[in-house]
Amino acid sequence: MLVFPPTYGMYKVAADVNAIQVKEVFLDRHFQLDADKALKQVDENTKLIFVCTPNNPSGNTINGQQIFKLLDNFEGIVIIDEAYIDFSTEESFTNYLATYENLVVMQTFSKAYGLAGARLGMCFTNPKIVEYLNKIKPPYNVNTLTQKVALEKLAALEDATRQINSILKERNRLEQELKDISWIEKIYPSQANFLLVKVDDAYKRYQQCIDHNIVVRNRHTQPNCENCLRFTVGTPRENRLFLETLTAFE
Repeated sequence: MLVFPPTYGMYKVAADVNAIQVKEVFLDRHFQLDADKALKQVDENTKLIFVCTPNNPSGNTINGQQIFKLLDNFEGIVIIDEAYIDFSTEESFTNYLATYENLVVMQTFSKAYGLAGARLGMCFTNPKIVEYLNKIKPPYNVNTLTQKVALEKLAALEDATRQINSILKERNRLEQELKDISWIEKIYPSQANFLLVKVDDAYKRYQQCIDHNIVVRNRHTQPNCENCLRFTVGTPRENRLFLETLTAFE
């Protein structure tokens, strides 16, 4: 299977557990994919292509025309990971499920709904693929407690909407105020609930954050992410304290 961008998470873990070969295809320096380049990596054993949009850790959305090119020219299944779609101005690929039989869209309750601990995801696709998924799923369904809290969240969508709007407002505020910190060199545009930030020394700034009980993600070792940290957007109070702390770093 092909993965965009090269994965360090659960795609590869799941593939390794099932002895599936993974081909990791690098995005360009703007964190965009080149469908023609990707399709050249496809061989007779390639059955799945994974694309994460909005992308992690950069936060940008992937050019839709490149994804459509994959859907039009790949005979296998194209899986779009939309874990962060609720924070994006771009439309969901669920709007194209009736057009593409080889399209699968994954979403989650972990981000916008605040249910990361429930470990509950959603899969949208056509009935034929669902039949195959039912054949390989574990014998037990989603547990009753998780179902209950998910249904409660869906019944109170206005709460999720307020939370999303607050995160978007705070994301914009963080983006503006982080520009005033001298050791921050670049802030990448984001359509997610986090910001990818290039700093002068990722290891130094990461350790300073840890020393002040602040957990951020050090993405320095990932492609195109040299000296980059990923900051998750918090509550207004958390973000205020976060900015005050970062400003004090020497």
